[in-house]
Formats: sequence, C-alpha cells, structure tokens
Amino acid sequence: MTKADIGICGLAVMGQNLALNMESKGFAVAIFNRTAQKTKDFIEGQAKTQNMIPAYEIKDFINSLRKPRKAMIMVKAGKPVDIVIEQILPFMENGDLIIEGGNSHFLDTIRRCRKIEEKGLLYIGTGISGGQEGALKGPSIMPGGSKEAYVLVEPIFTKIAAQVDGGHCCTYIGDNGAGHYVKMTHNGIEYADMQLICEAYYLMKTALGMTAEQIHNVFDEWNKGDLNSYLIEITADILSKKDAETGLPLVEVILDKAGQKGTGAWTSQNALEIGIAAPTIAEAVFARCISAIEDECVEASKKLTGPSSTYSGNKAEFVRAIHDALYASRLCSYAQGFALMAGAAKEYGWKLDFGMIAFIWRAGCIIRAQLLHKIKDALDQNVNLPNLLFDPYFKSKVQRIQVNWRKVVITATELGIPVPAFSSALNYYDSYRNPRLGANMIQAQRDYFGAHTYQRIDKKGTFHTEWLKI
Repeated sequence: MTKADIGICGLAVMGQNLALNMESKGFAVAIFNRTAQKTKDFIEGQAKTQNMIPAYEIKDFINSLRKPRKAMIMVKAGKPVDIVIEQILPFMENGDLIIEGGNSHFLDTIRRCRKIEEKGLLYIGTGISGGQEGALKGPSIMPGGSKEAYVLVEPIFTKIAAQVDGGHCCTYIGDNGAGHYVKMTHNGIEYADMQLICEAYYLMKTALGMTAEQIHNVFDEWNKGDLNSYLIEITADILSKKDAETGLPLVEVILDKAGQKGTGAWTSQNALEIGIAAPTIAEAVFARCISAIEDECVEASKKLTGPSSTYSGNKAEFVRAIHDALYASRLCSYAQGFALMAGAAKEYGWKLDFGMIAFIWRAGCIIRAQLLHKIKDALDQNVNLPNLLFDPYFKSKVQRIQVNWRKVVITATELGIPVPAFSSALNYYDSYRNPRLGANMIQAQRDYFGAHTYQRIDKKGTFHTEWLKI
C-alpha cells in the first residue's frame, strides 16, 4: 500500500488548498474530514487526478502515513483542535509528528506541545498566512516547536511556501508557541494596516469628496511606490469593482460593519500583559468594535453634532499628505509589532530571528509589503535594534514626512473625521521620542492614595511621602 508523506485532517478551503499545494510539489497527501462526504466530494472533485489518499476513519488516516508520521490539523482553533488531537493520539507512535496549522492561541500551543512531547511524540504549532490563494500557491509559514520536529517537516514546508529573492517564506521560528505568537503578531499588524488604509480611503471620500474611481487611481499609483503592498493592491482592485445590481461601486453598498476573529484582540491583550506599547494595533481592534454598533452610531449621528467634514485646501497636496501619514503610521505599527515580539521573546524564553521574520513576511502573507525589504535591511544591520524608528533610514524618512503626518491628524480632527489609527501612531511616535511624559504625576497620585512609593530623579532609592496632613 502506498503511504503518504503527510496527512491533512480538516478539509475546509485552507485544508484543501494546502493539500493541493503539497501534491503539486510532488508529495503524496492523505486527506481526512470528520464529515465523510466532504472527503468524498474533494477526492471526486478538485483532487480527482491528484496524488491523494482519502481516508474515512481516523485510524485509516493515520495508518496511511509514512513513518515517522506527519499529521497536520486544519480545523477551527480552540476546543476542536484538542478533540482531534485526542482522536489521533491512540494511533500514533513515538517520534510521530502532529502539526497544527490554524490560528491557535500561542498559550494553547505551549500547553499542547508540552502534553504531546510528554507522550513521546512531536508537535509543531504553525502559523500560516496568505489566505486561500496563499495556501494554494505559496503561503508564509511560521512553525514553532522543537527543532527536531521542524526538521521532519522542513522539506515539505519550504517547498510549498512562497518563494522570494531565491529564498522561501518559511523558517523555524522557535520553541513551543513561538510560531503561533509570530502569526498572531502578524495579524495584529494586519489589523492596524487595514484600519490605516480604511482611514486614508475615508479621508479622501469624506473630506475631499473624491469618487471611488478617483480613489482607485490614487491607490493604484501608491502601489507603484514605497507604499507597495498586497493590501494597497487589493484596495485599488476593490475600488474599481462595480455592483451588478445597482451599478454603484461595490464598496459603497457594503454595510459599514467590520468583523473580526480575535487575533487582533489577542495581540492587544498580550501587549498589555507583558507591558509593551502597541496602541495602533489596539486602536484598530477598537475601531472594529465601534463599527459593530453601527445602528447605535446611526442614532448618534442624529443627536450629536460636530464640525463640517469638507476640506477647503489644495486637494492634491492633501492626498500627498495622506500618503505620508499612511507610510509613517504603517511604520509605527510594524515597529510596535516587532517590539512586541522582542518583549515576548524575553517573556517566554524564545530566540527569535527578527530579520528572518521580516524576510518570510515579504511574500505569501497578507501584510507583504515593500516596507519589509527596508525592515529586513534594518534588522540585519543591527540585530539589537531596540525599535525600527532608530534605524537611520526610517529616522530620516519620518523626519521628512512628519509635517504631512501631523497635518492629516490635525485636519481630520478639525473636520470631525475619526482617524484613530493615524492619531495613535503619531502619539506613539511623540511619546517614544519624549523622555518625560507626565508619568511622574501618576506615580505621585499612586503614592498619595496607595503608598505605592516612587523614585527620584536626583538620587537613587525608593521613597514614600505622607501626603496627608493629619
């Protein structure tokens, strides 16, 4: 009986496309889905002429794998992953490998890795970015677990990953939950990037009165320069799409309510837990929360007043200012993401190669962007760079464009147009470059009401003052 090189358990679109990708690179793939009909439909449809081995029972699925077995779980994050693991464990042997390729929380991955390794098996929590198209044609892959486990799957992952500049967008990230942590941070940056683009679009639409076609032309032009990225590219495409029913730009008939699956919130929560500032990522999450109460906002628009939202200055100059604000704010969101990963590396004992992380994000993934070329250069030149804003190239760039960045935030505020991501990014930059931020007042307040003590600027030690006169 022919044995498969790897197995995919879970045949939603991502699982199917990964299986097709693996098969197209010369690997025999076993497939299984808890609903047998899904397996049957896939093997008789897209996978009909492929080198696939269908299984309709868990035992048969595991037994169809070449030893040491490599079984990849592609099911919804959370309890479903634990259920599948419990189902396949009885049929696996020492040295076999379980791979979890969904968006699991990194703490779950740490727990599962410990549990499975105690049983003599290997485990890899693998972040995969690129959506359905990336899974099929080449995603960015972020595996975390033991190095021994990664070696088993490296020949497959490096072949199916996106390829860029003679390399592949897959690298060993680090122990246990490191891969899923880096993927979570990727998604946090993605939230920020999408919100920043949203604000740029909305400013042009609302303040400047530009049509969807005109804004499409702007984004299409921006994608040819230093804002070049997958998200800018698809934004231009979205703005060119007409609704078949109304003839209006399709984006204008989509309800103004953004969904979310939780990875942006996880990123923000962890930033708070380990004490790393990531305000632009958090504001992007909060912006989606505001959009979720769209009915309430409609009611508020009838009762709460504000200034006119029409800009009366030079439109072309303001579009250029929005470009610069988007670049600087995007840089700050990446800076926050990389600072967060550096903080996590210390917190959880991981050794992360930030230059390689920037490299594997350059293709295949949702946040792939021209900016990552410069980020990789910065991190390669100084592996101990405390913040991307310290890099000479970025420091000089922000110095040149910050006037426009400030102009956009000021103008939007004057016009009553919310730009939470642009504003938080600018506040992050200004906070970071100021050695004193008034936090001495907070510490004095804490000492006043709770005797939490404080330190002084003129001598060492810990101090407390009896503020109340009794």
